[in-house]
Amino acid sequence: MVQVRKAVVLAAGLGTRMLPATKAIPKEMLPVVDKPLIQYAVEEACGAGLSTIIFVVAEGKQAIADHFGHTTRVEAFAREQRDQGLLDLVQAPSKLAQFAFVLQDAPRGIAHAVACAREYLEGEPFALIFPDDLIVSERPCLAQMIDAYQGSGSMIAVQEVATEDVPQYGIVDPDGGGNPVRLKGIVEKPLPEDAPSRLGVVGRYIIGPSIFEHIDRIVPGKNGELQITDALAGQIGAGEPVTAFTYEGTRFDTGRPVGYLTANIAVALGRPDIAPALRQRLAALEAQRVD
Repeated sequence: MVQVRKAVVLAAGLGTRMLPATKAIPKEMLPVVDKPLIQYAVEEACGAGLSTIIFVVAEGKQAIADHFGHTTRVEAFAREQRDQGLLDLVQAPSKLAQFAFVLQDAPRGIAHAVACAREYLEGEPFALIFPDDLIVSERPCLAQMIDAYQGSGSMIAVQEVATEDVPQYGIVDPDGGGNPVRLKGIVEKPLPEDAPSRLGVVGRYIIGPSIFEHIDRIVPGKNGELQITDALAGQIGAGEPVTAFTYEGTRFDTGRPVGYLTANIAVALGRPDIAPALRQRLAALEAQRVD
């Protein structure tokens, strides 16, 4: 069976839903408790056994390279002070995997972003991660997907969404039952009454190597963007197995303020070093609100 070895982490977005926090700071570098979002994505990939991470970035995202590099002031300070504990902490991100960076020079869609990394990926399946979607689970979501992947075609992570939330998602059209389940198609943000299911697409994929052939055939859509759903539809149309996988875990949409705040609280409550004090403070805040 073909092994999945690499992951593409998308980090070229503008983060407009989190302004003004993202005016000068990449949205992927916003912290959840004490780690940036993008580090959670990388750790998930590494936890699934992936050894190479390709970041697709835009202008103004140098902080991401700095975070996974060796040239920060904090690292220099730790060396000068011979503080091994601090040095280990700041060096940990750079030791997670092998990293490469490619530039997406204009916001031209997800398929265009993937194509920017083509030289690193062609000829083999790879994982695709949207770091906005933070998935908290006992076993990394990508590890679950790789176990279920059959070595050909593509796989999309999905979750069942509420009927009223259907218009916010790409919705898959399953061909029968099972997990994973083969797909007949994907409908982008349908009305609830038009949706073929309530299985919404989440930002985790395993992409089959034929994807670049289908990206090459995409007709640009709104604003000249190339969408990955169109390329996946091309795979389905060509008879390739494109499947949906319902993972075990809790997903937080950190690209929106409420989802971001909820993720911080949920992750902190899962931390034994933080949870007791946080619960006390949350209880005190709730008591003040009731008063």
